[in-house]
Amino acid sequence: MTLRQIIHLPEPILRKKAKPVAKFDRDLQSLIDDMVETMREAPGVGLAAPQINLPMQLAVVEYGEHEDEEEPKEDAPPPPKKLYVLINPEIIKTSEEKVMGIEGCLSIPGLVGEVERHESIQVRALNRHGKPVKHKVDGWMARIFQHEIDHLNGVLFTDRAVRVWKPSEEEEEIPLD
Repeated sequence: MTLRQIIHLPEPILRKKAKPVAKFDRDLQSLIDDMVETMREAPGVGLAAPQINLPMQLAVVEYGEHEDEEEPKEDAPPPPKKLYVLINPEIIKTSEEKVMGIEGCLSIPGLVGEVERHESIQVRALNRHGKPVKHKVDGWMARIFQHEIDHLNGVLFTDRAVRVWKPSEEEEEIPLD
């Protein structure tokens, strides 16, 4: 596996709609593995192919269901993380309820923003083997999915933010995509 370079604004590819993935071959499997390793090393909770300069409808997300809960017990193991590979994803259903939250982005280092997102969504996509999958997610997971799918459409969190700022030391704990 190889760490890929995460590109930053103003790289033009970050503003373009990515092309659908059509070939599910060894190269794609290697790319997915590289993206997962790059996301973890960054560290982030999601990474979209345009962020590593590839115009493909591919994103990876890894987040623990209960990571954002209050204080974990001292000797409790960390919550398990689940890895999602989203190829050619499409949001097919959204909740009416929306929530505000603070987001950051690996391609826009040094800034965070307050963004309104749907509380829950349903996504149709292909998995890493080209098989159709549906994911129903809510809370922070829904926020991460929406953030990554935005990347595939050339939309950045700063485009949706009601305000953007340089985070304080406490805010630097915000999960980044």
